[in-house]
Amino acid sequence: MTPAARLSAAIEVIEAIDSERVPAAKALKEWGTAHRFAGSGDRAAISGLVYDVLRRQASSAWIMDAAAPRSRLLGMLKLERGLDADAIAALCDGSRFAPAPLSEGERAALVSRTVTDAPAHIAGDYPEWLDGYLADVFGDDRAAEAAAMASRAPLDLRVNTLKAKPEKVLGSLRHLNATATPWSPLGLRITLGADARNPGVHAEEDFIKGGIEVQDEGSQLAAMLSGAKPGEQVIDLCAGAGGKTLALAAMMQGRGRLIATDRDKRQLAPIHERLSRAGVHNADVRTPKGADDPLSDIRASADLVLIDAPCTGTGTWRRNPDAKWRMRAGALEVRLKDQIEALDRAAALVKPGGRIAYITCSVLPPENSEQVRKFIGRHSDFTVTPPAQAASVLWDKTDEFLAATYQSDEGLLMTPRRTGTDGFFISVLHKKA
Repeated sequence: MTPAARLSAAIEVIEAIDSERVPAAKALKEWGTAHRFAGSGDRAAISGLVYDVLRRQASSAWIMDAAAPRSRLLGMLKLERGLDADAIAALCDGSRFAPAPLSEGERAALVSRTVTDAPAHIAGDYPEWLDGYLADVFGDDRAAEAAAMASRAPLDLRVNTLKAKPEKVLGSLRHLNATATPWSPLGLRITLGADARNPGVHAEEDFIKGGIEVQDEGSQLAAMLSGAKPGEQVIDLCAGAGGKTLALAAMMQGRGRLIATDRDKRQLAPIHERLSRAGVHNADVRTPKGADDPLSDIRASADLVLIDAPCTGTGTWRRNPDAKWRMRAGALEVRLKDQIEALDRAAALVKPGGRIAYITCSVLPPENSEQVRKFIGRHSDFTVTPPAQAASVLWDKTDEFLAATYQSDEGLLMTPRRTGTDGFFISVLHKKA
C-alpha cells in the first residue's frame, strides 16, 4: 500500500470506531480481516495513524475546526507527525486509493491554526470533565503534562536478575537498538517510530529463557520503591498477570515467602507460566475460590503488602489512547471503592513495623494522595514514609530522580513529561511497631 492509501484506510477505521462505538483494537482487527491484501507493515502503519488520531483527537479537531474522521487525521498529521500543508496535500492528491485533495478551508486551517489559545483540555487532548482533577495536580502545566501522556510510549523491558545480567542482555539486544533506561538499573528501552511495528521480543532467546520481561520503567521503579528484601514475607495483593510479582521475586533473590493473589482469578491466568519461565521458586499463587478468602491464614504477619491498585489507568493513556475518551465519572467512583477495599484489607495483613506499598497507574488525586490521606484517617497506626526515604533504596540517581517527580506528603508521582515513564503514583505506608 502507498502512504496515501494507508491514510484512506485509517480514515475508514476511524469512521468505524465512531459509528460502531468499538475499541480501536477491534476496529483495526476487523479492517485487517476484511483487507487481507494488506501486509504486516501496512497494518502497523495504519494502526499507528489511527492511534495517533486518538491521541490528538481534540487538538486535531480544534485546528481543523471540524471533528470528522478525515479532519482529525489531517490535524494529527500536522500536530503529531509534524507535516506541513504542502506535505499533507501531496498525500491527499485524489489519485487512486488516496484521500481527496485538500479543500481551501482545510489548507487554510493547516497553515494558520494552532492550539496556542485552545483551552487546556483541547491542547492536552483529554476529556473536559477531567480538567479539574488535572488542574489539582498539575496546575497550569496540565496541558503540557497531558500532551506528553498522548505521545507514543517506548517499549521497556526489565532484566530478570534471577537469570540474567543487564549488561549482557543489552549486548544481545543491540540488533533491536535497545538502550539502558534513564532511571531503572534493570531497564532496557526500545524507542519506536510512528509507523514501527512492535519488535518480536517474545521470540528473542533472552525472553524465552526468562531473562527479560516487558515492563514499563515506571512500573519497575514502583516495585523497587517497595523495598522488598530477601527473607521477607511479601504479598502481592492485586497481582493480576504477575508483572510486579516477578519484579518482587527478583528483588527477594529467591529467598523468603512471596504470595500472589487477585480478586479476579481470570487476571491470574498467565502468572503460572511467567513465574516458571522466570525461574521463581518461592512464590505461592493463591487463586480465589468462591467467597473463601485465599489469605484467611494470614493475620498481621506480612513484612510487605504491595497493592498494584485497580485504577482508571490515566497514567497509561499513551499506551491506550482510546481508553481516555471512553472513560466516565462512574468508572472513577467504582475504582475508588476498589482501592479502599484493597487498602483496608492490606492493613490487616501487615505486621507491626511492616509496610504497604500503594501503587496506581493514575495521575488523579482522588486515587492517589486523597486516597492515602483517607486511609491514614481510618488507620492511625500507619504513617507515610517520606518519598526521599522510600527512594533511597534505589541507586546513585536518587536525588536526580526525586527532582523529576511530583512529591507530596502522601507519596510521589512519575509522569511521561517529567520522568519519561508512564504515570505512576507510589506511597509507602509504614505500620507502627
